[in-house]
Amino acid sequence: MLLVLNCLPTVSVLTFVYYIAARDIQAWETIPLGPFLGKSFSTSVSPWIVTLDALKPFACEAPKQEPEPLPYLAEKNHINYDIPLEAWIKPKEQSDASIVTKTNFKHMYWTVTQQLAHHTVNGCNLRPGDMFATGTLSGPEPDSLGCLLEITWNGQKEISVGNSIRKFLQDGDEVILTACCKGEDYNVGFGTCTGKILPSLP
Repeated sequence: MLLVLNCLPTVSVLTFVYYIAARDIQAWETIPLGPFLGKSFSTSVSPWIVTLDALKPFACEAPKQEPEPLPYLAEKNHINYDIPLEAWIKPKEQSDASIVTKTNFKHMYWTVTQQLAHHTVNGCNLRPGDMFATGTLSGPEPDSLGCLLEITWNGQKEISVGNSIRKFLQDGDEVILTACCKGEDYNVGFGTCTGKILPSLP
């Protein structure tokens, strides 16, 4: 088990991962199995990894936690990183992408070190080179939600994507994610991550 105070040396680099959930499959399998195939539908990883040293100038206070976390999750330095993220959708019928949300890693309620400590609390292993994904990054405002299901209120609300309307992604749509920290005269970026929804095989 890792104590939260010992977790930071375990994390050396950050990258960003996004997955596209197949909500129709997820709805079908959730009862009685729980989400499974719907979550493994499509996953992409950004082209760059960024060291924690490079992110030091962008360290910021993480959200206050109430109630107080259990002792193994207590942190002396409760920090996140100010990493703006944007998500764009390019509908299959359009040549240009439109932004659908802007969020930020600084809104993450449970810090990376807390998540790693919780991951190992039951004896689950963690080895050098393992990739650990934090989960959806949603901010406090409606335009900072990190998931299309949240943005469309579970498909009840249509959103405009350029000249198109979407509740869910369609075959041929592309999703584009970017993440870049903004310094005074420099940027620290994670690159651009793009994925396209292809139709199922016959």
